[in-house]
Amino acid sequence: MSENVKILWADDEIDHLKPQIMFLEAKGYEIVQVTNGYDAIDQCQETRPDVVFLDEQMPGIGGLDTLTKIKEINANIPIVMITKNEAEDIMEEAIGSQITDYLIKPVKPQQILLTLKRILENKRLVSEKTNSDYQQEFAKLFSAIQMGLDFNEWMDIYKKLTYWELKLGGTEGKEMLEVMNMQKSEANNEFVRYIERNYEDWIHAEDERPTMSHTLFDDMIFPKMEETKDPTILVVIDNLRYDQWKTIEPMLMEYFVVEEEKMFYSLLPTSTQYSRNAIFSGLTPADMSKRLPKWWKNDTDEGGKNMHEEDFLRDQLSRKRKEIKFGYTKITNNHNGKILVDNAHNLLNNDLSVIVYNFVDMLSHARTEMEVLKELASDEPAYRSLTRSWFDHSPLFEALKRIADKKFKLLITTDHGTIRVQNPIKVIGDKNTTTNLRYKHGKNLNYDKKDVFEVRNPYAAGLPQPNVSSSFIFSKANDFFVYPNNYNHYVKYYKDTFQHGGISLEEVLIPFVSLRTK
Repeated sequence: MSENVKILWADDEIDHLKPQIMFLEAKGYEIVQVTNGYDAIDQCQETRPDVVFLDEQMPGIGGLDTLTKIKEINANIPIVMITKNEAEDIMEEAIGSQITDYLIKPVKPQQILLTLKRILENKRLVSEKTNSDYQQEFAKLFSAIQMGLDFNEWMDIYKKLTYWELKLGGTEGKEMLEVMNMQKSEANNEFVRYIERNYEDWIHAEDERPTMSHTLFDDMIFPKMEETKDPTILVVIDNLRYDQWKTIEPMLMEYFVVEEEKMFYSLLPTSTQYSRNAIFSGLTPADMSKRLPKWWKNDTDEGGKNMHEEDFLRDQLSRKRKEIKFGYTKITNNHNGKILVDNAHNLLNNDLSVIVYNFVDMLSHARTEMEVLKELASDEPAYRSLTRSWFDHSPLFEALKRIADKKFKLLITTDHGTIRVQNPIKVIGDKNTTTNLRYKHGKNLNYDKKDVFEVRNPYAAGLPQPNVSSSFIFSKANDFFVYPNNYNHYVKYYKDTFQHGGISLEEVLIPFVSLRTK
């Protein structure tokens, strides 16, 4: 167990610890020795130790400040505080800063060894238990995926897959995570086939269908508002996947109680123009284009496609005779976010206050365009980490914290998710064909039918049809569409970027969460 384990020991009296260091080296541990906090911080960046022993009292930057800086570099690194002082306030501050353990000087070699074994063996045992638990669950999930699930069971399966993805991602061994990713890929393939078989029926069904974008207010939001006379705040975070929600949930739980966590199905295409407008209008895109043509814009029309969400919502409330005082705020930059924070208490003056927050969607698009973000969000765990960091420091979270002592209902949802695309599919279209990588809409599309979900009659899928010969195609699982011209360049450019518009568990099955203040 001690092989390849690197310990960083920071103590201004490190020379007095030679017996303890020699004892650990004889047991096979590698010890990196420093005499001050600044060097400890540098070593954490350069050598990436497995465990840090940190003296609480050092000249210059003290142990507690060093602890904070190290945690900023690696929040998960185990840190053992070594102190001469047992003062309660110091230990409370150290424990609050997430030390793993502490020892009182003078420390004996055997004490240190037992502490190391407890820390390192605990990580190993947790990892082994998690892997073992997933191995037992694997067969159950595999069997369920093959059985033919209904729309509720697909939501349960996706929740379980996400649970294991997050849990296995926090362990040392990556082999089982690879197995889980393969199982998730197979689930996605089956889910695509399920959507192909059922989607058009759902669009025209009164019952025996899941909650979808255009029925979200009727099925979930209005009933939640009727449960209480307290104000309701609806937060729509654009492009928020279920796993990203689970990443920010712990931060919200410091101030709120999760009453209910559900999912619903995004309309196709899983893109903002279609799915979010459908949420606020309570209409399919086809019905929006017919009933409210002055606000609806097709893909090829000039101008912004989501400029009338407030108008759509007002029309829905009027159409359904809901006497609800509502406010609508869209946040697209930090300046607007600061205004939201300053006016947070005004949100409680309405029956319903809607906040649309666009950051996550901008993050996914910026990641495609900016090399530095491609490196920072190279895969799903990194993408989740960026989302968590954004939310923790966001004006949205700050605004919610400012009013967390008031009584209101908080609803958090999104319009669609996103998926990391990996498999290019060739499509040919004319100059009027849409540019989206996950769906195409146009008159003269050329493609292999087996590679796409084809909608020849858009009205059957609740979609507008600007021209008689217009049709839609949707990409499946982690595919993305590429034109044959300059094919290799665009494949390299877009592969492993996060996109939306097509059919996958990550894009279609999205969270709807009801919370209340504590």
